[in-house]
Amino acid sequence: MSLSRRGLLAAGGALGAAAAAGTGATAAHAAPGPAAGPGAGAPGHRVRTGFDRLAADGYARLAGQRVGVVTNPTGITSDARHIVDVMHADERVDLVAVFGPEHGFRGTAQAGGSEGRYDDPATGLPVYDTYLKSGQALADVFTASGVDTVVFDIQDVGARFYTYIWTLYDCMAAASLAGKRLVVLDRPNPVTGRAALGPVLDRAYATFVGREPIAQAHGMTVAELARLFNGEFLTKPVALETVTASGWRRGEFFDSTGLPWVPPSPNMPTPDTALVYSGTCLFEGTNLSEGRGTTRPFELLGAEGIDGRWAAAANALGLPGVRFREAYFAPTFSKFQGKTAGGVQLMVHDRAAFDPVRTGIALLVTARRSWSGFAWRPDHWIDKLTGSDRVRTMIDAGAPADEVVGAWETDLAAFRAVRRGYLLYR
Repeated sequence: MSLSRRGLLAAGGALGAAAAAGTGATAAHAAPGPAAGPGAGAPGHRVRTGFDRLAADGYARLAGQRVGVVTNPTGITSDARHIVDVMHADERVDLVAVFGPEHGFRGTAQAGGSEGRYDDPATGLPVYDTYLKSGQALADVFTASGVDTVVFDIQDVGARFYTYIWTLYDCMAAASLAGKRLVVLDRPNPVTGRAALGPVLDRAYATFVGREPIAQAHGMTVAELARLFNGEFLTKPVALETVTASGWRRGEFFDSTGLPWVPPSPNMPTPDTALVYSGTCLFEGTNLSEGRGTTRPFELLGAEGIDGRWAAAANALGLPGVRFREAYFAPTFSKFQGKTAGGVQLMVHDRAAFDPVRTGIALLVTARRSWSGFAWRPDHWIDKLTGSDRVRTMIDAGAPADEVVGAWETDLAAFRAVRRGYLLYR
């Protein structure tokens, strides 16, 4: 029997991914292949992603479909090969297009940028830019690409203002308009799915960092969010399928999964970054550095002129699970580039007790009180991040952190009740 070059690649590609996914009901339907793939014996490997399970089932959900994939560098197998490379090499998948979000498909662009339209050098596939496209404009991209099914596989970090979940939302709406099917391949929420935290977006403040009224730290996976979007927010629901991850429990952090971590964006280098991000990203809405341009973005916060009084004030609050180190740093880009900023470094010592959103609010309150130079960004970006003007106006009025946090509890309780009906994991 002769094999094409693509078929030979598939033998070491998707079949390896199927083997790496392990055994079980879904793996029983995988095409014949080697008993173990390159990642099958990885120490601590326990969780199988949605893609692992899709491959283990021989891509049955994609049979007879022209497929396009919305992904970025996080779309990898359990042994760290990109799913586009794996699927392209497998003759069981008719992969015809790739769609790149913010930062791009291969991840070459910084925040607020994308890679544009090009042909991928590795596969020859056309790559279409989805960043800042929505509605009919994005539907037209899907139509022009010739796909029947749009597959979404991107690692999220659990925060409302992380734009990939709104890329998912926009792709769902556009696929519905274009008459396309959408399949979400799930991955664990790296900071757990224990609870939703923080203020719920007011639709009057909707932007690409928050399209719909969900909590600031939503505590959901992308497949769960897709179900929520389809059931609660989309005027015309899309033909949606989800492929869950297996072996993940809601209370588990990323380092317990055995999966490789790829930075979902240039300033999200580690799962530790994701742990604090849903709270400390609020400093994007101020004149303080949020740590971009350092090796610890979102863990280091500060500005020129801040001294140890801020760390002392934050530590005096006794916030659960975290301490604050007086820190000095010189960002290589972004705010205070090349200058020495003083501030704090967050040192999380108990992840289970740590509340990132409450901590972020407390840091805003103490920064404003301990540094006379504190200011909001003139465009009130903080309102877009928090989902209304309430946080800003309460802090300006001198409210303590616990009062600010208490102000959103009614809205949060209502969101938690709705959220419960869309959860897929225990």
